[in-house]
Amino acid sequence: MRERAEVMAGLAKGLRIIEAFDEAHPKLTVSTAAEAAGITPAAARRCLLTMQELGYVSHDGKFFRPTPRMQRLGGSYSGSAPLPVLAQPHLQVVRDELGESASLAVLDGSHVTFVARVESQRIVTMNVRLGARLPAHASATGRLLLSALPDEEIDRHLEGCVPERTGPNTVTDVAEIRRRILAVRESGVSFTDEELELGIRTVAVPVVDAAGRTHAALSLAVLASRTSMDELRERHVPVMQREAARLGQML
Repeated sequence: MRERAEVMAGLAKGLRIIEAFDEAHPKLTVSTAAEAAGITPAAARRCLLTMQELGYVSHDGKFFRPTPRMQRLGGSYSGSAPLPVLAQPHLQVVRDELGESASLAVLDGSHVTFVARVESQRIVTMNVRLGARLPAHASATGRLLLSALPDEEIDRHLEGCVPERTGPNTVTDVAEIRRRILAVRESGVSFTDEELELGIRTVAVPVVDAAGRTHAALSLAVLASRTSMDELRERHVPVMQREAARLGQML
């Protein structure tokens, strides 16, 4: 009881608003922030004005937008937590050998969050960046991480799932999504082919420790016009699996 009494309700409300900013909501009004955080408009306004005063958001009179300072919050984790720090050299090896940006993601509720990333010089339009979140059921990384869970937990993740079509091959049938998650469990590799975005293919492999626990997913997003599915399987996956295994040995 004493620990609960010491919880700062205002801080909790502010953090819920921070989490509401994502690719689908790059800007928020007071009312949309309140709705997303499940708080009153008055409380949302106080939180947003406090964040503005501290330099974490800007305000144009209607919309609040995150400023570059917001990246410090995610940077505190990626720069100090063991997994992102340990992953960085392995992501760099993948990037250097394959010439593609490489990312590391973890399961975060119904989404995956990217906690480490190295960029290549090649341009890929998919909005994958440090701290970005994607729906777990719709992404290669998410399906791979979900596949490591017991069946009943997979079912809980898919309860109430309403997939939205975002690419030409988006899977909108929940039963088919579940089938693909279980198929990933068997193969150990997860792919999407223009499901999330037109012209983008993704691949993910697991980072597994010596006890067999899956900690994260190492992934790539590539242009379909430049890289075939066969090339992903034959050239990219072995390099990714090698570095993911080396990372897993350190956990």
